[in-house]
Amino acid sequence: MFILFLFLALAARESIAQPMPEPYRKYCASCHGDSATGTDRGPNLIDSRSLRRRSEAQIRTLIREGTRGGMPGFPLAAPEVDLLAKTVHAWNAPASATEVAGDAAAGVRMFAARCAGCHMVRGQGGSNGPDLSNIGNEMTVREIEQTLENPASRQGKRNAADCPPWAFCPDNPWAVVRVSLKAGNELRGFARSRGAHDLQLQTLDGILHSLSEAEWASVEEEKTPLMPALQATASERRDLMAYLTKLDGVPVGPVESAGKPVDAAAIERIQQPAVGEWPGYHGTPSANRHSLLAQITAANAARLQLAWSYALPHQSLQTTPLVVDGVMYVTAPNQVSALAAGTGREIWCFTRTRSDARKISGDAAKGAQRGAAILGDRVFFSTDDAHLIALNRLTGALMWQVFMPQPPGNSGTTAAPLVVGDLVISGIAGGDSPLRGFVAAYKATTGEQVWRFQTIPGPGEPAAATWKGKAMAEGGGATWLTGSYDPALDTIYWPTGNPYPDTDGTEREGDNLYTNCVVALDAKTGKLKWHFQFTPHDLWDWDATEPLVLVDTAWKGKPRKLLLQANRNGYFYVLDRVTGEYLLGAPFVKRLTWSTGLTAQGRPLVNEAAKPSMGGTVVCPAVRGATNWYATAFNPATRLFYVMAVEDCNLYRQAGSWFVPHNDPRQPPLKVLRALDIETGKIVWEVPQVGAPEANYSGVLSTAGGLLFYGESGGTFAAADAKTGKTLWHFPTGQAWKASPMTYTVKGKQHVAIAAGGTVLSFAVR
Repeated sequence: MFILFLFLALAARESIAQPMPEPYRKYCASCHGDSATGTDRGPNLIDSRSLRRRSEAQIRTLIREGTRGGMPGFPLAAPEVDLLAKTVHAWNAPASATEVAGDAAAGVRMFAARCAGCHMVRGQGGSNGPDLSNIGNEMTVREIEQTLENPASRQGKRNAADCPPWAFCPDNPWAVVRVSLKAGNELRGFARSRGAHDLQLQTLDGILHSLSEAEWASVEEEKTPLMPALQATASERRDLMAYLTKLDGVPVGPVESAGKPVDAAAIERIQQPAVGEWPGYHGTPSANRHSLLAQITAANAARLQLAWSYALPHQSLQTTPLVVDGVMYVTAPNQVSALAAGTGREIWCFTRTRSDARKISGDAAKGAQRGAAILGDRVFFSTDDAHLIALNRLTGALMWQVFMPQPPGNSGTTAAPLVVGDLVISGIAGGDSPLRGFVAAYKATTGEQVWRFQTIPGPGEPAAATWKGKAMAEGGGATWLTGSYDPALDTIYWPTGNPYPDTDGTEREGDNLYTNCVVALDAKTGKLKWHFQFTPHDLWDWDATEPLVLVDTAWKGKPRKLLLQANRNGYFYVLDRVTGEYLLGAPFVKRLTWSTGLTAQGRPLVNEAAKPSMGGTVVCPAVRGATNWYATAFNPATRLFYVMAVEDCNLYRQAGSWFVPHNDPRQPPLKVLRALDIETGKIVWEVPQVGAPEANYSGVLSTAGGLLFYGESGGTFAAADAKTGKTLWHFPTGQAWKASPMTYTVKGKQHVAIAAGGTVLSFAVR
């Protein structure tokens, strides 16, 4: 079988057959060579990846103005400049811009039969080679033809900075190596990432092996590429070229073929993760960040040390890392990186250009992005401009992408998706601007939408009766935080955001459903089972988008399925998640003036004097809430619920600068780590934080080792005794916290990881 390992090597370039233009021979050949393939005085000008990105006009400017510290400018006559620009542009024209004779449909069939076992195109195919979906834009016709003819060929000296991912270049992630292990066996596969002391090896069966120098006796790179030269008739060659040159990326929308169905075992790995793996934003679908790992304890926490770090190009990371099969996946705005979980070495990195901040809404425009999700061979991720995408877990190749808002608009997303069965669920950000929030489910295999739940009703729907005025059309209700899932009840629980306008309710009288709610949705259909509204007719921007923690535990002496939430409005809630019944509500902050209490049904008794006014009204909590989106946890051993609380107030106005800080020197803002008794809501212990509250958006992580991990307001990462709150260990980072910790094992060793500033840090006991 012909294996089209197309990207192992770029073929040696042949000289241009036609005579060189006179201006080239006169002005350019002395540096770039008679055949334009480069010399030690100037780079090649043929099949240059950097030149391929330039238009004729840009090349014309380059010739006239030169480069800083490099090529001088040439003040040539317009006809000479035009001829040079046109010639150089033609030498580097992508294959997709060239008409190639042949039967593309026949080329599709040929590719499917002889190539797709190793290579992927638009989500379909194998992972034993780079993705070819965009080859028409990435290579010239000449490059493709030459590589098919002689895959082992390459140009002698090549600038690594100009080296595309498929080329036979330094640090080629598709180099084939043989690894002799000290255990006596041998592995053969692709050196996806390597250093002097470690190797990430993808064997031909699609398994990634993370190896250390202590495990191998030798590593030998094979000199012959896996791909043989193409054996085909002239007609077959033309047909294949006609197909390959038309591949210009993965279009937006569901993929046509369903491909393989999601394996039941893959679903089980997400719903019931193995101890030591963290496949979703909260680790488990319950959103309870309590891990059963217990290697790190109160007895050895003081020996925690930094194991490795990995920097991303964003200085305020909000990501929670995922770990499956020894590989960690971390995110930044429009970026996903796969790392060796034991060393932090990068295996692959997917990036796309950040969107124009003026064309997207909410915190997505500022770079907020909280993570990814995993199912089977795919990683799911939301971009800043509200595209939900699926990447191949082994290679990082784009498999499908869909635009979620309907109709399209200036939308953004910040949340990590939630995997539920064979569906991937996501929502929308931007609740402080006009929009209609939604939760939508897509097939993990194709990106096809299965259902959509609108958090703002349409005219004539029952919930529309809770809106009186003009605001309902674009009333907010953003869904910008990852929800929770109960597999036994097959129910999704999703928190919803505030109504819009935020502090002016004159055109939205009523409760404004389904804003500031938890909505319980049937996982297969998206139909509403029940809802509970924490803050009806919200006038203070207190989204309910805080974690919804699902626990099965005793309540008042009887086993019960509970939903726990510390809400932004200052109350801690306990609900029965089967029925939505209100069980408990109690303040978890001391500065709470907007309400005088809760009714027997959990409805707040609003203090009329606390409503925003045109001149401004001082109200507690502040607009950022008594807590926010950062992680909470319940420890079944201590029976305590842990939350980072905020004691603060704001001046609220109906319009203009609708909230401003309220500076009272007698009561400065304060962030406090608190442990709550879930049956009473009372504070069992607390740890006041030193430092600015606004610099700390760290959540918590509870473990079976009796520890609670969190970021302190002073910029240190800390481990505390889960029973008492006593600090047992801390590590200074000098960063403001915007992310929550997680824990995992790699090769049997427990690590704790967190994003600090622009760097992911991983700690282990030494």
